[in-house]
Amino acid sequence: MRKLVVSESMTLDGVFDAYTMGQWVTPFDSEERNKFIQDTILAADAFLFGRTTYEMYTQYWSGMKNNEYGIADRLNSAHKYVVSANIAKADWNNSTIIKANVAEEVARLKQKAGEHILIIGSAILVQSLMQSDLIDEYKFLVHPAIIGSGKRFFRDGMVTSKLKLAESKALSSGVVALSYTRTT
Repeated sequence: MRKLVVSESMTLDGVFDAYTMGQWVTPFDSEERNKFIQDTILAADAFLFGRTTYEMYTQYWSGMKNNEYGIADRLNSAHKYVVSANIAKADWNNSTIIKANVAEEVARLKQKAGEHILIIGSAILVQSLMQSDLIDEYKFLVHPAIIGSGKRFFRDGMVTSKLKLAESKALSSGVVALSYTRTT
């Protein structure tokens, strides 16, 4: 069975807002951080997105033709699933829209042969899949910044999860790479 893995970059106070990333990602960028992202993406052979993240990624990555950052080819060639009731057509290579029965469809995708299915961004999608207990692993890059406001990855009232620390590594830039797996 494939694993469903969530990968997120965030601040110490849980902000992952793409619109504020220049304040908290850029100052802490490093080769180690980029390697963590690259390894996480290359370990997946399918990607699952919510609509907003899908649209952001499509706009940026679909035009990349020279394997930029060592991940563009994987993102462009791998199968992508976008969860949305509002998208009429998914234009990015190998994209499929999931409009209904999301938990059932994701459970079915996990049963297919292959590598990991990776969710990047897509907090609302992650929160709904947490309720269905479908997420197997969380990979976080926690940046040493407190923004104070912005879109937070975890919201009040979410389903609580007990997780087991699988790996932690302090990067030279002060970012901490954390991997958690769910407990059974």
